[in-house]
Amino acid sequence: MPSTVVLTSNTSWYLYNFRRSTISALVQQGCRVVCIAPQDDYSHRLVSELGAEHVALPLDGKSTGPLRELRSLLFLHRTLGRLAPDYVFNFTVKMNIYGGSVCALRGIPFANNISGLGTAFIHDSWLFRRVRQVYGLVNRRARKLFFQNEEDLAVFRGKALLGDTPYTLLPGSGVDLLRFQTSAISESGPFTFIMIARLLGDKGVREYAEACRQLNAEGLDVRCLLVGPLGVSNRTAISEAEVRQWQAEGIVEYLGATDDVRPLIEQAHVLVLPSYREGMPRTVLEAAAMGRPAIVTDVPGCRHAIEPGVTGWLCHVRSADSLANEMRRVIAMPRVAVQRAGNSARQRMEGKFSEEVVVEAYLSCL
Repeated sequence: MPSTVVLTSNTSWYLYNFRRSTISALVQQGCRVVCIAPQDDYSHRLVSELGAEHVALPLDGKSTGPLRELRSLLFLHRTLGRLAPDYVFNFTVKMNIYGGSVCALRGIPFANNISGLGTAFIHDSWLFRRVRQVYGLVNRRARKLFFQNEEDLAVFRGKALLGDTPYTLLPGSGVDLLRFQTSAISESGPFTFIMIARLLGDKGVREYAEACRQLNAEGLDVRCLLVGPLGVSNRTAISEAEVRQWQAEGIVEYLGATDDVRPLIEQAHVLVLPSYREGMPRTVLEAAAMGRPAIVTDVPGCRHAIEPGVTGWLCHVRSADSLANEMRRVIAMPRVAVQRAGNSARQRMEGKFSEEVVVEAYLSCL
């Protein structure tokens, strides 16, 4: 087993919440694990709870300024040179490109994780076209590529962004099925929806708010919960003022960010994720593990996270009206039918989405 393994990401929050089990498994194997990511509220937890080391990366996820980006690249180059890792796992688009570029230059074995195509593929411009070209060049130098759904893989193959690099299709980042236990759906009280996501336009947060506004205007007995961090470093980030306005209108209950989504999922009947595109949305999988079906957009990643009509329902992307229609339809269903869909969601998680599969795939690289 290699002595030093590095994980890079554009946030420590991501590594702690989505790669915690992989980090723990590497530490248990006797590896020195170093997490390179910007300093945030989760950086110290990587160290104190998981036994990794943390190196604070100067990086702004939404920046495109050449000098600032060059500073991040030079920092990575110096840091990886000093650490001389045996293997590097890169996560998130910017770090796949930056971390992968530095690893290629230094001859360090690395794997890129395509956990969704991100802003660089959702939007089109001269800059994003150049980003995609560089992405392809870096991927050709990787030892391994990990994808989370067949459609993202097809996009990369169709745009010649793979080369001959070996790849593996994984069930997202997996779910800890012991930690996320199923619970019964409430048979009384208002019908409760929950959206858990970074507060980004690309996640469909505005469509969710507008759909909730429609339901509220109709006087339906419904609660609409919104959970996730504000101030995210991304070009499509939702402003705090916008969220405050939704709260003032009484259309959503914003509960902020949380370390543990389980008590909040337990309050809900159905999870909602109207994202524009995903790799394999972790929140949908976690809700499913707790026996909660989901309404998601009919886009890559989201539609792979449910079995339409069995464990959840599809709506049109970028359409608050379509989302509101699905929410109305679910509200009108007998609670026992919603519970049946939730039970099916849990069974699907047990059959296909165990976290152990993902961890073993990473360890096999070493």
